[in-house]
Amino acid sequence: MRYLLLILILLAGCSEDPKYDVILLNGKIIDGSGTEPYTGSVGIKNDKIVAIGNFQGKARQVINATGLVISPGFIDMHTHAVRGIFDVPTAEAFLFQGVTTLTDGNDGTSPLPIGEHYKRISSTKISPNWAVFVGQGTVRRQVMGLENRAPTNQELEQMVSIVDQAMKEGALGLSSGLFYVPGSFSTKNEVVELAKVASKYGGIYISHMRDEAALIIESVNETIDIGKLAKLPAVITHHKVIGKSNWGLSKETLKLVDNAVNQGFDVYLDQYPYTASQTSLRALIPQWAQAGGREMLLQRIEDPEIRPKIKEEIVERILFDRGGGDPKNVVISEAKWDTSLEGKNLAEITISYGLEPSAENAAETVFKIYKQGNARAVFHAISDEDVKNIMQHPRASIASDGPMMVFGVGKPHPRSYGTYPRVLGKYVREQNIISLPEAIRKMTSLPAKVLSIEKRGLIKEGYFADIVVFNEKTISDNATFQNPHQYSNGVEYVLINGVIVIKDGKHTGAKPGKVLHGPGYK
Repeated sequence: MRYLLLILILLAGCSEDPKYDVILLNGKIIDGSGTEPYTGSVGIKNDKIVAIGNFQGKARQVINATGLVISPGFIDMHTHAVRGIFDVPTAEAFLFQGVTTLTDGNDGTSPLPIGEHYKRISSTKISPNWAVFVGQGTVRRQVMGLENRAPTNQELEQMVSIVDQAMKEGALGLSSGLFYVPGSFSTKNEVVELAKVASKYGGIYISHMRDEAALIIESVNETIDIGKLAKLPAVITHHKVIGKSNWGLSKETLKLVDNAVNQGFDVYLDQYPYTASQTSLRALIPQWAQAGGREMLLQRIEDPEIRPKIKEEIVERILFDRGGGDPKNVVISEAKWDTSLEGKNLAEITISYGLEPSAENAAETVFKIYKQGNARAVFHAISDEDVKNIMQHPRASIASDGPMMVFGVGKPHPRSYGTYPRVLGKYVREQNIISLPEAIRKMTSLPAKVLSIEKRGLIKEGYFADIVVFNEKTISDNATFQNPHQYSNGVEYVLINGVIVIKDGKHTGAKPGKVLHGPGYK
């Protein structure tokens, strides 16, 4: 009997649950606050951080983080990952960068209804956390189509109602794409009325500004004004300066931000660390010509009285705007109707059509490509000095602006694969543009604060265990414009809600991502 009792005691001791599920042992902790690193361990139980520092206790799994950095998971506050998230729910391109939370609905385009979208995300099961904005352009399109006019009072009420419902369903705030149709047809006051709804629920306003080239000063002022008038934080998203003649204007735009902050207004930025952008080739076509949609634009292109004016403005945009002064700076990244165009620039394609690669002839190439089915393109027209200036601003977060790529498809912008390691490798380790703790702050606690995401973005007891463990000596981006489909180096482990998703540099297949509802969720 005595022996039986002893056996039972031993069995009971063996079955006792360990105090921790995971311990990250003896790493260099950069907690996301911007303060100096320190050496310690992190204990995780279920989905929370429960211990930090030097402590004792058993764990189901111990990860030796000696020589590695332990930081909060990166929060990407501007993606277009809905393009591909249902095809690639494991999100390797982002997770291998250390990204644990993705936001979508940017540039004025979003899923609707928000609640139904969140249900689909939850039922699909994805690896990263997920949240979306409600897009002003999407809302306008739903009510008014692509008409270039002011809304009626009734139409504006409809738009207000849609935004109100979206905020209740968990949108982070209102996004706008005032460069894109139909947002470009909206006045400042129209946007303000919708932003007021987001403000009522504690949301933010995030904007792809009306212009990022010659009229960038006016556009920054408009973005700040919308935030002031609607009484909510305003974010200049993927802030950049386009066109050689405008390079250096980041010094002026950042002064405008500082002046607004000093006056007591909440203004923020985000950026990606590249000297090229990516969007539809249609960005070279004036917005007024796009009113009414594709068929109306095609009619205008064929109209002998209208076509010359459209062409003239395309030439201007090639020379002084997104074209960077030369058709060779515009590179086709996706053309589903003719994949042979992918990776070729407008100059090369124009030559293949038997024409000299002038801006005027390249405009004709734009017409031809659009008629065939349009394309997406990479536009090389940004200065690295402006990138550095913006990166150093204390209110600038890091964000990719990238879609969720299906590996190997197309010639996309490399930002979907390399944004965060590029900052940590090139701009921190190699060039010392910002410090490592400051870079981590810009990737973690700063976007969490701006987005009102609670209990994420810091290594702190009681916070969700969204954590990345990486090698600061080797972390780097591999994706290039020529060969973009390459995962980054240096990320060893990624945990999302306490679950190990990247282990020893490989995806475990786990899908613990959660929907992160905005502040108005009911």
